Amino acid sequence: MITIDLTMPIHIINMLLLIVIMNAVLYRPIRSIILERDKKLSGLAKDIETFEKNSNLQLDEFNRKLAEARAKAKAEFETVKGAALAESAEQLADIRKGAEADKALQLSTIQGQFTAAQDALKGQLDTFAGEMANKILGRAV
Repeated sequence: MITIDLTMPIHIINMLLLIVIMNAVLYRPIRSIILERDKKLSGLAKDIETFEKNSNLQLDEFNRKLAEARAKAKAEFETVKGAALAESAEQLADIRKGAEADKALQLSTIQGQFTAAQDALKGQLDTFAGEMANKILGRAV
């Protein structure tokens, strides 16, 4: 059973004194350390958030510049390709003109040779006809 005597107020005072001493020696420093740690963690969380935002902005900027560079390179490629196609078409046209001129020259040369050969053969036509008649008939005509 509980008896109320002189020890009970001593125990109450002892408990109150322990609470005050424990609060001063143990609880307050621990609470201050926890509060400082929470402040550091919240500061670090803010720094992390800031770094993430900056990295996302830099990544977006990099992607934008990369897209611009790709578009610029594609445009330059198309320009160079078009110029090369135009130059090759021009060179091909020049080659065709040269080939046509050579062809015409050769045709005129061949035509001249053909005409000369035809004239030469016409001059010898009577001789060839006589020789063929002699060979076919087997006697001189």
